[in-house]
Amino acid sequence: MKPLPLLLRALRDPRVMAGLTLPDWDLLLRQATAANLTVSLYHLAQEHALLAHIPAHPREHLLWGHVLGERHRQAVRFEAAAIGAALADAGVPLILLKGAAYVLADLPPGPGRLFSDIDILVPKARLDDVENVLKLYGWAGSHLDAYDQRYYRQWMHEIPPMQHMQRQSVLDVHHAILPETAAVRPDPDKLRAAACAVPGMPGVQVLAPVDMVLHSATHLFYDGEFDKGLRDLFDLHRLLQHFGATPAFWDILPRRAHELELARPLFYALRYASLLLGTVVPDSAFHALESARPGRLLLGAMDQLFERALLPAHASCADSFTASAHFLLYMRGNWLRMPPVLLARHLFHKAFLSKSPASAVA
Repeated sequence: MKPLPLLLRALRDPRVMAGLTLPDWDLLLRQATAANLTVSLYHLAQEHALLAHIPAHPREHLLWGHVLGERHRQAVRFEAAAIGAALADAGVPLILLKGAAYVLADLPPGPGRLFSDIDILVPKARLDDVENVLKLYGWAGSHLDAYDQRYYRQWMHEIPPMQHMQRQSVLDVHHAILPETAAVRPDPDKLRAAACAVPGMPGVQVLAPVDMVLHSATHLFYDGEFDKGLRDLFDLHRLLQHFGATPAFWDILPRRAHELELARPLFYALRYASLLLGTVVPDSAFHALESARPGRLLLGAMDQLFERALLPAHASCADSFTASAHFLLYMRGNWLRMPPVLLARHLFHKAFLSKSPASAVA
């Protein structure tokens, strides 16, 4: 593997930041901005008492990022309360996913996490009720093209994104964590049954620790777009550090992955978090996932792709094969989510029949 970019070295060992020159900081902040990790750098520096050792200009840049992050967290809490009130009218619990879950549950990835939408999980049988009550509270549907509507409602694991008509906040309503058309179909009933209440927030839940890790791994390694892949891998790194402090976690995690048919994305998550971010993973966890390990040739190919695509989307981190790696992983992501005939039809529609870029969904 090539030498790690400066941002990865800082994420692995934040003490690196104390010895950087101004040109180093210029590069680090550009890489962090490309990866949407600037606010995370601030919190790492704060955790390790490094802010006083950072030159004035980059420190000011980090502080402004922190201000932005705090405003973002306040907005997320407000939106979650509004969504919770709407779902309460429908008699459906609010289960938050991904970034909003990290923020509301006060988990390590939360303080540095910026995201553009809020994701929730509801029972498929209650989708109509949830969608209708959200409309009463000001959210409106998007992707009005007839093909996009059918794409989401028949084949995907969510309805078309909804946007609040006044606040412009975006809400993704999921009924599962993988599309209906994917070969692997983890049971969402099991995820909802194991969800945990958020202390001090009646009616708000997040996934259980092992399920939160598995969802994060699945979201990253079943996706086809990796422009924010390092941010998502860093989420996993922080979650594994936090939950892994409980010894039983490492025994439960692989078992739950096999139960939900998610052992392969978990294997990739543990492998690349360990390789790129230095996440400490017990050998026993890898041993428990041995049956999910790809063959030698396939794993070698995946290493070549993921070790490029999971770097910051910045010119200093790219080589002559980076664009090809992103393209191949984009095709892989679509292949994992759709059978061949449907995939071919969908890509043809995107390429030649979509009325506008906004109606082209992936």
